[in-house]
Amino acid sequence: MQTAPLFTSSGNLIADRRYDYARELDKRGDLAGAADLYAQAAEIAPGFASAWFALGAVRTQLGDNAGAAAAFRAACDADPHDRHGAALHLARLHGDTVAMPPGYVRALFDQYAPQFDFSLTEGLDYRAPALLFETVEKTVRRAGRPARFEAMLDLGCGTGLGAAPFRAQVVRLTGVDLSAGMIAQARKKALYDRLEVRELVEFLAAELGAATTYDLVIAADVFVYLPDLSAMAAAVRRLLTPLGLFAFTVETHDGEGVLLRDTLRYAHGAAHVRNAIEDAGLSLVHLQEAATRTEKNRPVPGLVAVASASTAPRSIANSSA
Repeated sequence: MQTAPLFTSSGNLIADRRYDYARELDKRGDLAGAADLYAQAAEIAPGFASAWFALGAVRTQLGDNAGAAAAFRAACDADPHDRHGAALHLARLHGDTVAMPPGYVRALFDQYAPQFDFSLTEGLDYRAPALLFETVEKTVRRAGRPARFEAMLDLGCGTGLGAAPFRAQVVRLTGVDLSAGMIAQARKKALYDRLEVRELVEFLAAELGAATTYDLVIAADVFVYLPDLSAMAAAVRRLLTPLGLFAFTVETHDGEGVLLRDTLRYAHGAAHVRNAIEDAGLSLVHLQEAATRTEKNRPVPGLVAVASASTAPRSIANSSA
C-alpha cells in the first residue's frame, strides 16, 4: 500500500518547519541534507516521533544502520503506540520478527480507508476475495455439501472486499477490524449483519465466552500483519462448528519460517502454515500457491489455505504447496 508518511506535529512551529524542509530534500533525493534537517527537528523537539522515524528511514537508505536503529528507538520512545511502525523497521535491521504494533496497523488503515478499494482493485489487481470464494466453494462441493453457511466471520474485514462474494451464501455475516476507518467504509456497503471495531484476538476470546460459533471464518490478506499463525488458528478452531471451515490467504516465501518483508508485511513459509493448522487441531484440506496481488508489475507469491474442524480423512485435499 502506498500512503503519505504519517505526520504528527511536534507542537513546535520551528521543528515542524525543519521537518517540512527535510521532506522536500528527501523527495529530491538529497538524503544527507534531509537527514541533517530531520535531526535538527528532533533535537528541537525530542518528542517529535515523525522526525525521529523519518530520520531512521533516511539513515537506513544511507547505509547508517546504527544511526537508523537509534532514531527508530527514539521514535518508539516518543510514541508508545508506535503509529509509524518504528519497531518493525528495528526488527528488519536486526533480522527479527516482532508482533505488529496495533497502533501502527490502526493508523495505517484509518489513513488508507477512503481509497482502499480503488487502490487494491485498480492498482494492485487484488484477487484474494475471488480466490477464497472459489476455493471454499470447490472444497464444500467436493465434500458433497451445499455452498451455504449459517454464520460466517470475516476477520480483519476492512471495507468488505473479502466478504462480498460470500454474501449470497451466508445467512448471518459478521465482520471485525482494528480500524474504525475501515469499518466505517464497510458500513456503507450494507453487507454485514454485525460489525465490530476490535483487536482480532480479543474479539475471538469474547466470542468464545459468548458461545458464538461459525460455519466459516475467512481472513483475506490479514495475516500478512501477523508473524505467528498458531495462536490465531487455535482461537478460530474453538469457534468453528463441527464441519466448520477456516479459509485464508498469506504471502509466502521459499523458506520454512516467517519473513518480514521490506513492505512491512509478513510472508509465511508453507511449513509454518501447515504446522499452525495442525497444532490448532484443524485438518488442512487445501493449500495452494496463488498470488493475491501484483506489485511493481510482479505477482506477490502467496498461498490460499482452507482448514476444516472435521477430523475426517483428507479426501478433499488439493495441495500443491
